[in-house]
Amino acid sequence: MIVILLGPPGAGKGTQAQTLAKTRGIVQLSTGDMLRAAVKAGTDVGRQADTIMKSGGLVSDEIVIRIISDRIQEPDCAKGFLLDGFPRTLPQAVGLDKLLEQQGKTLDVVVEMKVDDTALIERITGRFTCAKCGTGYHDTFKPTKAKDTCDSCGSHEFTRRADDNAETVKSRLMAYYRETAPLIGYYFAKGKLKSIDGMAQIDEVERQLNTVLDAAAA
Repeated sequence: MIVILLGPPGAGKGTQAQTLAKTRGIVQLSTGDMLRAAVKAGTDVGRQADTIMKSGGLVSDEIVIRIISDRIQEPDCAKGFLLDGFPRTLPQAVGLDKLLEQQGKTLDVVVEMKVDDTALIERITGRFTCAKCGTGYHDTFKPTKAKDTCDSCGSHEFTRRADDNAETVKSRLMAYYRETAPLIGYYFAKGKLKSIDGMAQIDEVERQLNTVLDAAAA
Protein backbone atom coordinates (compact mmCIF):
# COMPACT_ATOMS: atom_id res chain seq x y z
CA MET A 1 0.00 0.00 0.00
CA ILE A 2 1.27 3.46 -0.93
CA VAL A 3 -0.05 6.34 1.18
CA ILE A 4 0.50 10.10 1.32
CA LEU A 5 -0.39 12.15 4.40
CA LEU A 6 -1.30 15.80 3.83
CA GLY A 7 -1.81 18.44 6.48
CA PRO A 8 -0.31 21.65 7.84
CA PRO A 9 2.59 21.76 10.33
CA GLY A 10 1.48 20.53 13.72
CA ALA A 11 -1.40 18.43 12.38
CA GLY A 12 0.24 15.26 13.71
CA LYS A 13 1.33 13.65 10.44
CA GLY A 14 4.62 12.42 11.86
CA THR A 15 3.02 10.83 14.92
CA GLN A 16 0.41 9.01 12.85
CA ALA A 17 2.96 7.97 10.22
CA GLN A 18 5.10 6.28 12.89
CA THR A 19 2.09 4.41 14.24
CA LEU A 20 0.96 3.25 10.80
CA ALA A 21 4.46 2.08 9.95
CA LYS A 22 4.47 -0.14 13.04
CA THR A 23 0.93 -1.49 12.79
CA ARG A 24 0.78 -2.01 9.03
CA GLY A 25 4.34 -3.00 8.23
CA ILE A 26 4.83 -0.23 5.70
CA VAL A 27 7.86 2.04 5.65
CA GLN A 28 7.60 5.67 6.70
CA LEU A 29 9.62 7.80 4.29
CA SER A 30 10.57 11.42 4.88
CA THR A 31 12.62 13.43 2.40
CA GLY A 32 15.03 14.57 5.11
CA ASP A 33 15.81 11.01 6.19
CA MET A 34 16.18 9.84 2.59
CA LEU A 35 18.50 12.71 1.72
CA ARG A 36 20.74 12.02 4.71
CA ALA A 37 20.80 8.29 3.95
CA ALA A 38 21.71 8.87 0.29
CA VAL A 39 24.51 11.26 1.29
CA LYS A 40 25.84 8.80 3.88
CA ALA A 41 25.70 5.91 1.41
CA GLY A 42 27.64 7.95 -1.15
CA THR A 43 25.31 7.20 -4.05
CA ASP A 44 25.64 9.26 -7.22
CA VAL A 45 22.54 11.29 -6.45
CA GLY A 46 23.56 11.48 -2.79
CA ARG A 47 26.88 13.06 -3.73
CA GLN A 48 25.08 15.58 -5.94
CA ALA A 49 22.73 16.49 -3.10
CA ASP A 50 25.62 16.76 -0.64
CA THR A 51 27.47 19.20 -2.88
CA ILE A 52 24.39 21.39 -3.27
CA MET A 53 23.57 21.39 0.45
CA LYS A 54 27.17 22.18 1.46
CA SER A 55 27.10 25.18 -0.86
CA GLY A 56 23.93 26.41 0.84
CA GLY A 57 21.66 25.63 -2.09
CA LEU A 58 18.28 23.90 -2.21
CA VAL A 59 18.11 20.37 -3.56
CA SER A 60 16.03 20.34 -6.74
CA ASP A 61 12.80 18.39 -7.17
CA GLU A 62 14.54 16.25 -9.79
CA ILE A 63 17.20 15.11 -7.31
CA VAL A 64 14.63 14.45 -4.58
CA ILE A 65 12.57 12.35 -7.01
CA ARG A 66 15.69 10.36 -7.96
CA ILE A 67 16.45 9.73 -4.28
CA ILE A 68 12.87 8.55 -3.73
CA SER A 69 13.16 6.37 -6.83
CA ASP A 70 16.21 4.60 -5.42
CA ARG A 71 14.70 4.27 -1.96
CA ILE A 72 11.37 2.73 -2.92
CA GLN A 73 13.11 -0.01 -4.89
CA GLU A 74 14.72 -1.33 -1.71
CA PRO A 75 13.31 -4.62 -0.31
CA ASP A 76 11.71 -3.07 2.79
CA CYS A 77 9.38 -1.03 0.57
CA ALA A 78 7.98 -4.13 -1.12
CA LYS A 79 4.86 -4.11 1.10
CA GLY A 80 4.36 -0.41 0.59
CA PHE A 81 5.40 2.92 2.02
CA LEU A 82 4.01 6.10 3.47
CA LEU A 83 5.26 9.51 2.36
CA ASP A 84 5.36 12.07 5.16
CA GLY A 85 6.12 15.61 4.01
CA PHE A 86 6.30 14.85 0.28
CA PRO A 87 5.04 16.00 -2.13
CA ARG A 88 4.81 19.63 -0.99
CA THR A 89 4.06 21.24 -4.36
CA LEU A 90 2.17 20.44 -7.55
CA PRO A 91 5.37 19.90 -9.61
CA GLN A 92 6.54 17.40 -6.97
CA ALA A 93 3.18 15.60 -7.13
CA VAL A 94 3.39 15.36 -10.92
CA GLY A 95 6.97 14.10 -10.67
CA LEU A 96 5.94 11.47 -8.13
CA ASP A 97 3.08 10.30 -10.37
CA LYS A 98 5.51 9.81 -13.26
CA LEU A 99 7.95 7.94 -11.03
CA LEU A 100 5.30 5.55 -9.72
CA GLU A 101 4.04 4.93 -13.24
CA GLN A 102 7.56 4.15 -14.45
CA GLN A 103 8.01 1.62 -11.65
CA GLY A 104 4.60 0.05 -12.13
CA LYS A 105 3.39 1.19 -8.72
CA THR A 106 0.03 2.73 -7.80
CA LEU A 107 -0.76 5.37 -5.22
CA ASP A 108 -3.56 3.95 -3.08
CA VAL A 109 -4.78 6.92 -1.08
CA VAL A 110 -3.97 10.48 0.00
CA VAL A 111 -5.23 11.35 3.46
CA GLU A 112 -5.82 14.99 4.33
CA MET A 113 -5.68 15.69 8.06
CA LYS A 114 -8.06 18.65 8.33
CA VAL A 115 -7.47 21.13 11.11
CA ASP A 116 -8.90 24.34 12.56
CA ASP A 117 -6.20 27.00 12.21
CA THR A 118 -6.97 28.81 15.47
CA ALA A 119 -7.03 25.56 17.44
CA LEU A 120 -3.86 24.38 15.71
CA ILE A 121 -2.01 27.56 16.70
CA GLU A 122 -3.13 27.04 20.30
CA ARG A 123 -2.00 23.39 20.14
CA ILE A 124 1.48 24.28 18.93
CA THR A 125 2.18 27.43 20.93
CA GLY A 126 1.18 25.76 24.20
CA ARG A 127 3.74 22.94 23.91
CA PHE A 128 6.65 22.64 26.32
CA THR A 129 9.05 19.87 27.32
CA CYS A 130 10.93 18.78 30.43
CA ALA A 131 14.55 19.78 29.86
CA LYS A 132 15.79 16.75 31.80
CA CYS A 133 13.74 13.74 30.67
CA GLY A 134 11.98 15.05 27.55
CA THR A 135 8.40 14.47 28.70
CA GLY A 136 6.03 16.64 26.69
CA TYR A 137 3.35 18.91 28.12
CA HIS A 138 0.85 21.56 27.06
CA ASP A 139 -0.33 24.69 28.84
CA THR A 140 -3.99 23.81 28.31
CA PHE A 141 -4.32 20.18 27.34
CA LYS A 142 -1.59 18.53 29.41
CA PRO A 143 -0.26 20.74 32.19
CA THR A 144 2.03 19.36 34.89
CA LYS A 145 0.14 17.97 37.90
CA ALA A 146 2.21 20.08 40.27
CA LYS A 147 3.08 23.62 39.20
CA ASP A 148 6.46 23.85 37.41
CA THR A 149 7.32 20.24 38.28
CA CYS A 150 7.76 17.41 35.79
CA ASP A 151 5.38 14.52 36.47
CA SER A 152 8.00 11.99 35.34
CA CYS A 153 11.27 13.07 36.94
CA GLY A 154 10.47 15.98 39.25
CA SER A 155 12.63 18.45 37.36
CA HIS A 156 11.74 22.14 37.46
CA GLU A 157 13.40 23.03 34.15
CA PHE A 158 11.35 23.19 30.96
CA THR A 159 12.01 24.26 27.38
CA ARG A 160 9.91 25.54 24.49
CA ARG A 161 10.90 25.37 20.84
CA ALA A 162 11.89 28.77 19.55
CA ASP A 163 9.58 28.40 16.55
CA ASP A 164 6.55 27.39 18.65
CA ASN A 165 5.19 30.92 18.72
CA ALA A 166 2.07 32.35 17.09
CA GLU A 167 3.82 34.44 14.43
CA THR A 168 6.07 31.62 13.26
CA VAL A 169 3.19 29.14 13.20
CA LYS A 170 1.05 31.56 11.16
CA SER A 171 3.93 31.99 8.72
CA ARG A 172 4.28 28.21 8.36
CA LEU A 173 0.54 27.88 7.81
CA MET A 174 0.64 30.53 5.08
CA ALA A 175 3.44 28.63 3.35
CA TYR A 176 1.40 25.44 3.56
CA TYR A 177 -1.73 27.03 2.07
CA ARG A 178 0.28 28.71 -0.66
CA GLU A 179 2.40 25.72 -1.72
CA THR A 180 0.82 22.49 -0.49
CA ALA A 181 -2.93 23.06 -0.17
CA PRO A 182 -3.37 22.99 -4.00
CA LEU A 183 -2.52 19.27 -3.78
CA ILE A 184 -5.88 18.71 -2.09
CA GLY A 185 -7.68 19.65 -5.30
CA TYR A 186 -5.15 17.76 -7.42
CA TYR A 187 -5.65 14.46 -5.61
CA PHE A 188 -9.41 15.00 -5.27
CA ALA A 189 -9.63 15.25 -9.06
CA LYS A 190 -7.71 11.97 -9.30
CA GLY A 191 -10.13 10.26 -6.92
CA LYS A 192 -7.39 9.58 -4.38
CA LEU A 193 -8.27 12.06 -1.61
CA LYS A 194 -9.87 11.19 1.72
CA SER A 195 -10.23 13.64 4.61
CA ILE A 196 -10.22 13.01 8.35
CA ASP A 197 -10.48 15.19 11.46
CA GLY A 198 -6.90 16.01 12.41
CA MET A 199 -8.03 17.86 15.54
CA ALA A 200 -9.50 14.77 17.21
CA GLN A 201 -7.71 12.88 19.97
CA ILE A 202 -4.68 10.89 18.77
CA ASP A 203 -6.45 7.53 19.18
CA GLU A 204 -9.48 8.77 17.24
CA VAL A 205 -7.30 10.13 14.42
CA GLU A 206 -5.59 6.74 14.27
CA ARG A 207 -8.98 5.00 14.09
CA GLN A 208 -10.12 7.25 11.24
CA LEU A 209 -6.86 6.68 9.37
CA ASN A 210 -7.18 2.91 9.66
CA THR A 211 -10.78 3.05 8.42
CA VAL A 212 -9.64 4.98 5.34
CA LEU A 213 -6.71 2.65 4.69
CA ASP A 214 -8.84 -0.47 5.14
CA ALA A 215 -11.31 0.89 2.58
CA ALA A 216 -8.50 1.74 0.15
CA ALA A 217 -7.05 -1.75 0.48
CA ALA A 218 -10.37 -3.52 -0.03
